[in-house]
Amino acid sequence: MKTILYLAKKRTIGLVTFLLGSVWLVIVLAPIYFMALSSLRRQGTYVTANPWVPSGPLTIHQYYVVFHSGLGTYLLNSLVITFSCMILSLLLSLGASFRIIRGTSRFSKLSLRLIVFGLAIPIQAIIIPIYVIIDKVGLYDTLTALILVMTASAIPVSVLIMVSYVRDIPRELIDAMSTDGASEWTIFRKLILPLSGPVLATVGIYNGINVWNNFLIPLVLTQSNSTSVLPLGLYKFQSQFGIDVPAIMAAVLLSAIPLLILYIAMRKQFIKGLGGIAMR
Repeated sequence: MKTILYLAKKRTIGLVTFLLGSVWLVIVLAPIYFMALSSLRRQGTYVTANPWVPSGPLTIHQYYVVFHSGLGTYLLNSLVITFSCMILSLLLSLGASFRIIRGTSRFSKLSLRLIVFGLAIPIQAIIIPIYVIIDKVGLYDTLTALILVMTASAIPVSVLIMVSYVRDIPRELIDAMSTDGASEWTIFRKLILPLSGPVLATVGIYNGINVWNNFLIPLVLTQSNSTSVLPLGLYKFQSQFGIDVPAIMAAVLLSAIPLLILYIAMRKQFIKGLGGIAMR
């Protein structure tokens, strides 16, 4: 009897979970479907046609329009900046976390406190000094400036998460490699880096989204179209194609696709990383 009740309860929970998951999936996919369908319409049929039902002539002309207006340049700049910042922030943060954990001096603890102190300083409060420094060193209106500033802003939270993760890597493994004569670089490359895949994926996706959607730093540190990124490009499109809703939808949809690809490619490690961090 208990077994039957247990199986019935398990099926009920599974059914409820499936229904809730299906409802959430519809909620998430509905805006994407709406944007995709709207981007394939012409401005004349967008107002009169049913926004949820494919009808009338559908065309990819709007995608050609936004690319011809500079979206390709904005997209490429955002890709370069995002992946550069992800790689730099992950490697620097993981290396700093490993060094902090390995260190036994007061300097190591002080280093962690100084790095984490960066979380208490919002970027909006120091954007003017950053602008002055970037202008003085001759990097204003360059992608290099955006990469350096965004990487630096991502390091505090990255180190905070990674220190907790690296600390739980068995000390015996590190000591065993040290006893065998392995250098710290060898330990980092062959032990710490492979074991840190889940936390790297989690922090990488978090940093990637923040860099991809950042509007303030590119707005202050760039001015030309050749160095603009997608958030600035979408703002320009809104003023340029304010009444052309399908063109705006095409630009927004294209700006979201790289983030979806990033999550899909790293979702397994991301879920493992969330589970590992939650257990700490």
